[in-house]
Amino acid sequence: MTQPPPPPNQPPQQPGFGPPRDSSQQPSQQPPAQPPTPSGGPGLHKAPQPGYGYPQAPQAPQAPQAPQAPQAPQTPPPAAPQGPGYGYPQQPPTPAAGYGYPGQQPGPYGQQPGPYGQPQQPYGQPQQPYGQPGYGYPQPSTMPMPPQPGQPGGGRRFNAQAAIIVSAVVAIALIVGGGVWYASSSGKDDDKETTADSGGTGGKDAKNGGGGTGGTSSEAKEKAPADTASKVLFQVPAPQVPKDSTTISTSGSWLTDTVYAKSGIAEVVGYDRAKGTEKWTIDLPGPVCEATGHVTEDNKTAIIYKPAMPTKDDLQRCTQVALIDLEAGKEVWSKSGKSGTMPIGFNNVTLSGGTVAAGSTSGGVAWDVASGKQLWAPKTSDACYDSGYGGGEKLVAVRKCGTYEQRQLHIQTIDPKSGKVITEYKMDEGIEYAGIVSTDPLVVAADVGDTAGDGSGISDFFSIDNKTGKLRTRISAPGEEFAARCDIITRIEKCSGLAVGNDRLYIPTEEHEGEGEYSQTNEIVAFDLSTGKQTGQRADAGDGYQLTPLRMDGGNVLAYKRPPYDKGGQIVSIDGGTFQQTTLMENPATEAVRDVETRMLPDYAEILFSQGSLYMSGVYASDFSSSDKEYLVIAFGTG
Repeated sequence: MTQPPPPPNQPPQQPGFGPPRDSSQQPSQQPPAQPPTPSGGPGLHKAPQPGYGYPQAPQAPQAPQAPQAPQAPQTPPPAAPQGPGYGYPQQPPTPAAGYGYPGQQPGPYGQQPGPYGQPQQPYGQPQQPYGQPGYGYPQPSTMPMPPQPGQPGGGRRFNAQAAIIVSAVVAIALIVGGGVWYASSSGKDDDKETTADSGGTGGKDAKNGGGGTGGTSSEAKEKAPADTASKVLFQVPAPQVPKDSTTISTSGSWLTDTVYAKSGIAEVVGYDRAKGTEKWTIDLPGPVCEATGHVTEDNKTAIIYKPAMPTKDDLQRCTQVALIDLEAGKEVWSKSGKSGTMPIGFNNVTLSGGTVAAGSTSGGVAWDVASGKQLWAPKTSDACYDSGYGGGEKLVAVRKCGTYEQRQLHIQTIDPKSGKVITEYKMDEGIEYAGIVSTDPLVVAADVGDTAGDGSGISDFFSIDNKTGKLRTRISAPGEEFAARCDIITRIEKCSGLAVGNDRLYIPTEEHEGEGEYSQTNEIVAFDLSTGKQTGQRADAGDGYQLTPLRMDGGNVLAYKRPPYDKGGQIVSIDGGTFQQTTLMENPATEAVRDVETRMLPDYAEILFSQGSLYMSGVYASDFSSSDKEYLVIAFGTG
């Protein structure tokens, strides 16, 4: 979209190129941020800011230098173009044993795409939305400037190829987390000194976002407290990256009634939800590659990890699938699969109906949650293979058929125990990738003909009948109008910035000009999944704010409001019928807290909210270092 002019005396910003190459896995989300001292007082550690100083040409694996954060003005100036938000470059998909990954078992058809597994995406002419015109605010497509944390405004995306390149350098520049986990209350005085006042309390799938989906309406559980003002509960310092690695995945975070669990480097750690003290640690031989957000009723979940730490000579593949117990803090079982005689390098994992299912370019495998026994493995042939699965209420497979030049995707609802196909919808030929937004009701996202043009992976949504396998409706969602995204190349159910419930799809619009000078804002709108038309409902973010759906709460939509430069972020509940907003939490507006919060981009960070507690974390650790103390997790609470 068209960028507003920068405020006086603020130089234009240029996106950087030349990301250092990851020796184990490519970055895919916003990096960790640094928490503040109480009230932003003395001793504040400020994380490096993106913007000026990015390398302008491809570089060797040397992390780019990031400049110092701008100081908050004494007198609020005109709002500058907004901080990292929808205009942020899109990250490359995780190539954990994906197409072209070193040592990966070749996929069918002998295709050899590049390390990102994605062909070049030219700009395309977006399709017009179905139904009546909505609140998309279409804008001319332009190359966005890198955003500044804590400032409002800014466009969202640009051409996918450029997005992938720029996102990698931004991720490395900003991802400053690392490996061994400590909580602020683990006995380290220096950590306590950087934590604001404590307070608050904490909260299966709904707690963990559940992929932002859910088809069955029920009573909302999240209620507004008497005082919605939050305080910083705790933070987790950045772990140390091994010397042979530049970036390491720390994907995965979950909530139970008592535990906040988070992946570290070669470990998963459980923390007390309110205090941040360590309750347990699960040590692993290698880094966590991927994790599902779904959790069983007895608080078990699934991860993929490497069997050893990567080195320069052996990057290791993501061959191990494990079930972990989030309450007991232990690994229940760990399994692997084979394609012929070669171990499978898995790209994605999910949970549904007592089954753990993992997919790859070599096909999929499923195991029984209770016993770890292999239940089924779909046959891989020259014609078809299961590339991945979406879980939750139902189990849905994305099965790829045909040659690389003439691909056809089969969206299959399958029986979790037997692997038997219940219903199947065949997408049009030429659609190469699809993401599972929701399994019940079944909603699939795709970039048809590479027309999204913005790296979001979405040009259209497909509403499919689970019982018949027939298409209910197709919803056009042009990239320049709507802001949701899916990492659909290998991470089948990694869709963010949207929610499904009440037989509706809730998605945010792109940012557009607000009422104030240089001000930006957006909305959340709803599409009917039976007609494909907008319902006419709209939730306004408010001037300078940016709304992003997180998940459903019964019939309501929980959303995060990214703040302008002088406010704290908010969690709001949007009534599914009236679209009336109720504020559940508002974070501190001090510069110190905002510097942390505005780095946790909804498109990249893992954001979990439950029962008055908000947890924001990054999904990569990096060897990029600075003089400031760095953190991966920050938690807020009310009460």
